[in-house]
Amino acid sequence: MTDSSDKKRPRAVLVAVALPGVDDASHAADLAELGRLATTLGLEIVGQVTQRRERVSPSTVLGGGKLLELAAWTGGDGDTTPTIPSRDRATQRKERLAGRGDDADEFGDDAGDDDEDGLGDDDDEDGLGDDDAPVTRPPEQRAEVVVVDHELSPRMQRNLERATGAEVLDRTHVIVEIFHRHAKSREARLQVEIARLSYVAPRLREAGAGGDRQRGGIGGKGAGESALELDRRKIRDRIAELRRELVSIEREHATRRASRQQQRRVALVGYTNAGKSSLMRALTSSGVYVADKLFATLDTTVRALRPETEPRILVSDTVGFIKKLPHELIASFRSTLDEALEASLLLFVVDSADPTFRAQLEVTRDVLTGIGAGEVPWRLVLNKRDRLDDAAAAALMQEYPEAIVVSAKDPADVLRVREMVVAFFDGALEVDEIFVPYSAAALVKHVYDDAVVLAESHGERGTSFTLRAPRAVLQRLRDRVLAAG
Repeated sequence: MTDSSDKKRPRAVLVAVALPGVDDASHAADLAELGRLATTLGLEIVGQVTQRRERVSPSTVLGGGKLLELAAWTGGDGDTTPTIPSRDRATQRKERLAGRGDDADEFGDDAGDDDEDGLGDDDDEDGLGDDDAPVTRPPEQRAEVVVVDHELSPRMQRNLERATGAEVLDRTHVIVEIFHRHAKSREARLQVEIARLSYVAPRLREAGAGGDRQRGGIGGKGAGESALELDRRKIRDRIAELRRELVSIEREHATRRASRQQQRRVALVGYTNAGKSSLMRALTSSGVYVADKLFATLDTTVRALRPETEPRILVSDTVGFIKKLPHELIASFRSTLDEALEASLLLFVVDSADPTFRAQLEVTRDVLTGIGAGEVPWRLVLNKRDRLDDAAAAALMQEYPEAIVVSAKDPADVLRVREMVVAFFDGALEVDEIFVPYSAAALVKHVYDDAVVLAESHGERGTSFTLRAPRAVLQRLRDRVLAAG
């Protein structure tokens, strides 16, 4: 699969089940987010199959009727019978599926095997009679990929592949693949590779029919290991090797974090694509990578707040969160999330134009609580004000009186965020006058960097400034003037 513009994007159909307690709005939001994930991965969404059920089917996610509807999207036969004992016969079946029209041939030579993974034990709330069977789409309109908004067991994935004849991805697989594509640093690549291998290992299956045993023991005696067992052992060994390498890198990062331990640190946290990197770029005047797509940032970036304060305030950008973030990724990116755990202040950056931002904020809080950062002081930044009308912005300010509603694209708003951060470390803003003699003219730069100059007047001996700044900043400027005098 590729998201390259010069190649045709694979067509995909989305699958989701609304369980009890999930209202229609939340279900629609989850499905829309799944579509954004699939689009980020480079897929073209052509349709969706949804169902409201008491529980997810343990064999195929959907009931039998909806499974036939899904198969109609892909050109599959809707049959989950395990009839393919070899790779050659699997290839033959795929070729037959690719050539099927509305008048599909039956695979008589593949029938007859028992189905321990079938639908016999699963109630079908949406069973379709012969007259209601969905019409199979022509080959040029069929989906090639099925994307499911639930974590699939190997059994579920295998049955869906049999029923649809298409590649089946669950939400976890999609997120892991996006992380894989966006990882830039060596550390991020190691973290993602561990997550990928941890996901793949339990889903390996025998390539051939026999699963022949390899020679084992001294002199070749004994049952030995099957090809599947060998593959799984190789994966375990590879994961162990990657973790050793990651530990070495994490030690280096821990050393760097320890050197910053006494410094004032702010971490930007929040849902993916909430605008953290854009705000980071504006606050630090840096070239942090910014893109309007999910998980554009996977590597922690640390920059000094600009204009610099004395002492400096360091700002770090962290990996974005998402609903149902795979446990493998949370574990792998623990070192990245430690930036939030060790920060003095967290800025919860929220896309205020997203109607589901309240639920996204809860996801952010839950993840941070899970890593032990729930007690770190925080401030709420409602970003993307430029996408709101005045009435919506006013309503947000009334609903969240302690928050700050901003746009990372507006320099005045960025200055307000900066002042809020500085005030957290140095106290509330005050207005005061400071006299800087001409003999200490070098301090004028610090006056403009550290405070807001409301007025200035020049006399015979020097310049008087009327400043607005935190109490601690004003005191530091006075101390500098006394030292220079």
